[in-house]
Amino acid sequence: MGGFEGEAPSEPVDYEPVSAKELLVEMKDTSELLIDLAYSAVLHGNEALASEVLALEEKMDLLQLRARMSLMMAARNPDEVEALAPVLGLAAGADRISDAAGDIAKIVLEDIGLPEAMRAALPEAIELLVRGTVAPDSPYADRTLMDVNLESETGVRVIAIHRGPEWIFTPGPDTTLRPGDRCLLRGPERTIGEVYEAVTGEPYEEPDPPDSDIDDLERAVDSIVLMKTLSELAVDIAYGSILFDNHDLAEEVRNLEVEVDALRSRFEAWLLGAAADAEDPVALRGLIHLGVSTEVISDAALDITEGVLRGLSVHPVVELAVQESDEVLVRVTVGAGSPLDGEHVADGIPAAELGLNVLAIRRGDDWLLTPDTDATLSAGDVVIAKGTRTSAAEFEELSG
Repeated sequence: MGGFEGEAPSEPVDYEPVSAKELLVEMKDTSELLIDLAYSAVLHGNEALASEVLALEEKMDLLQLRARMSLMMAARNPDEVEALAPVLGLAAGADRISDAAGDIAKIVLEDIGLPEAMRAALPEAIELLVRGTVAPDSPYADRTLMDVNLESETGVRVIAIHRGPEWIFTPGPDTTLRPGDRCLLRGPERTIGEVYEAVTGEPYEEPDPPDSDIDDLERAVDSIVLMKTLSELAVDIAYGSILFDNHDLAEEVRNLEVEVDALRSRFEAWLLGAAADAEDPVALRGLIHLGVSTEVISDAALDITEGVLRGLSVHPVVELAVQESDEVLVRVTVGAGSPLDGEHVADGIPAAELGLNVLAIRRGDDWLLTPDTDATLSAGDVVIAKGTRTSAAEFEELSG
């Protein structure tokens, strides 16, 4: 990881006996959070979020080193080496995602710049992600999330808490919000402002995506947005292929990676064409950085699936790590006459408000990947979805 000038040298790390499963859970949760933070920082020009990305990237480097130590200690014979090889692939993939997220964040912190057309391309219904520090006189201070009942009342979720040097990636009902906690809040635009003000005691400045006035960049920007969507989907499907030991899902990750590669090639051609007419072509550097880093994320997703693609048995520690992470993956078969039979899915979200995303639908021998497709669930469909444990349990119950 490249650092800034004057950055303190890395501290030495000694081997400590630690659960490989716990390390992998933390690496998975951290890498997924990093993707959200990095793109939010760039699309909103938010230096505070970008700084959190670099802090988490440094933490990920440490997790990667400890994971390698634990796995080397665990391998005692050739059979165990073969079984642990896919685990290294997962750890390496998560670390590559971290590095790519750090490079995206530096677009903001190193003032590389991004055309306003990029921020204008944000979907209108995007959930916002903001960082706020809990004020001592906040009505939420020293109360648990269950007591505050934030998500039910406002739709805003505390997805992580940075408390001193520590991170809490899975804040639950019993987690207490303390004064000084730096909370990452995600939620709808209509309510996140009032929650931010209640948490911090400061006025909320709403992001103002400008209208795009650079017609020549529209296709390049649209391709970046699609690359981002496909790369994030590839990461989710990659973890699903591991959890369900599913070669077909792993093949879909490979297909997504090829599609992202093709998109990047077209993006570069469009960007070069636009640069010829731009008043300041240097201002397009941020898009180049974003395209490269977005492709790295899809490559990392392919790294994660390598063991499944090569027919290696999925090590139990990997399955447990995916099962016990912050957001869980669930696979259900839609039963005839179940409430999900005939359920409409738009942009990955079921019409029934369950708070989870449908990632893929297997219908017969074909896979339908969302969220870029509208679909209606039918009896016999095998559905892979991602969400909170509560929403996943509700989805399983509805499928029967």
